[in-house]
Amino acid sequence: MSAPLISIVIPVYNEEDGLQALFDRLYPALDALGETFEVIFINDGSIDRSAALLRQQFERRPEVTRIVLFNGNYGQHMAIMAGFQRARGDIVITLDADLQNPPEEIAHLVKKMQEGHDYVGTIRRKRQDSLFRRSASRMMNKLREKITHIQMTDQGCMMRAYSSDIVNVINQCAEVNTFIPALAYSFAANPTEIEVAHEERTAGESKYSLYKLIRLNFDLVTGFSVVPLQIFSLLGILTSLGSVLFLFILLIKRTISDSFIVGLGALYDRDVLGFFLIGLTLFGIGLLGEYVGRIYQQVRARPRYIIKAVLEQKIADE
Repeated sequence: MSAPLISIVIPVYNEEDGLQALFDRLYPALDALGETFEVIFINDGSIDRSAALLRQQFERRPEVTRIVLFNGNYGQHMAIMAGFQRARGDIVITLDADLQNPPEEIAHLVKKMQEGHDYVGTIRRKRQDSLFRRSASRMMNKLREKITHIQMTDQGCMMRAYSSDIVNVINQCAEVNTFIPALAYSFAANPTEIEVAHEERTAGESKYSLYKLIRLNFDLVTGFSVVPLQIFSLLGILTSLGSVLFLFILLIKRTISDSFIVGLGALYDRDVLGFFLIGLTLFGIGLLGEYVGRIYQQVRARPRYIIKAVLEQKIADE
């Protein structure tokens, strides 16, 4: 059997209620393309019946289905990395299992890739999320773009297409923490974006809480830029210069008006100024610790994930 043209990589974590609906739409959509394909599911330590349902689907379509079973929960991006390691297609497409990005949209990504692009990002059309989540996402996107210079209109949409060359480069990266769409964008020579439909979840709840979304954006900023450190260094310089300037003003004013200097001294001694400087210092220590922590995680060189089992049909030429 020759290598397929298209590889679909789908991380799965506690999606038992929606998996059958995914199967019922995904495989017909891929069959309709008229191209060879494979679907790689990565079970990211699900504690429900997701693994059993994936096994059943493998038994139904073993010629195009491959299942990777993790021994624990390592996160969405590590699951995608495991899928990239096994993908054999010229075009690799990532897709969430919750059906918020319809599988029928895969055809549009494939068409765009066949036009010569090596990376196709997506923008959710009529996004089916709360107003707060949409607004927070837009603000974080703008902040992230200013700091990292990575221009992704919608960083939260995981339905994206990558050329095999881009995937091979990503596979060479041994980063413990990474954000795959941003990493791919930094390597792409001819990226583009298209709009895709967005639907409500068929079942279950989003695995990304507000804390996880903030954590993801923080990882993204610190993982792709040292601008936060540079900004904080600049704040430190400005604070130091401001202190010197204030001291100089105090010395000048002391010779002019004792009452004025008493007022300034009272202002200078206010607790709020002290709390501000302490907070600024603690924030800087925390920011520096974030970068040091990333180095610490990296130098330990521990496995990023552990695979418990792989279900796949053996290929004759392997």
